[in-house]
Amino acid sequence: MPTTKYNYLFSIVLLNSIYPLSKSLNKFLSNSLKSSHYKKGDFIVKNGEVCDRLHIIRKGLVRGFFNYEKSEITTWVSVDNEMVTSISGFFKAEPALENIECLEDTYTESISHHDLNFALENFKDMERLYRILMELYYLQAEYRAFMVRIPTAKDRYAYFLQNNHPEIIKRLPKKYLASLLNMRPETLSRIETPVFMKN
Repeated sequence: MPTTKYNYLFSIVLLNSIYPLSKSLNKFLSNSLKSSHYKKGDFIVKNGEVCDRLHIIRKGLVRGFFNYEKSEITTWVSVDNEMVTSISGFFKAEPALENIECLEDTYTESISHHDLNFALENFKDMERLYRILMELYYLQAEYRAFMVRIPTAKDRYAYFLQNNHPEIIKRLPKKYLASLLNMRPETLSRIETPVFMKN
């Protein structure tokens, strides 16, 4: 990446580590990205709202969940250096089907749907980067789809340990991890590896 001074250097360095970007695209991103700070308990988007920004987590812990009857069902979690958005909200400009909640004080840098589309239409290297990011997203979606179909709680937990960021396991409260793994918190407590036991 060029040594030019950019705004939002965190996101630009991260994206360039995935695929080297041109000076013109780096400049465009520097002018398009927006920095946000969410406190623990804040929502990036709530069910029914339209989310038109794709966020890169600079630091923080975020979960996606939906409400079913009287329960909250956690469907995914993300930490530092990962991207989050509402799929229905961002890509289809429709009300979000889920809530995106910050479980820690969270700092993000984000790009609007309009600016992302402009970059895709005008920068060839953005097309390449986007393809790589979509491949990563679909791989993660495949892991989640496979995990929820594993019949035993113990094996789902083992699969989660093998295929997820260690920081998630360290930082995610047990009740949300249990929900993500489709088990009761007391079941998780019985099978959890002592190394990852939370106080």
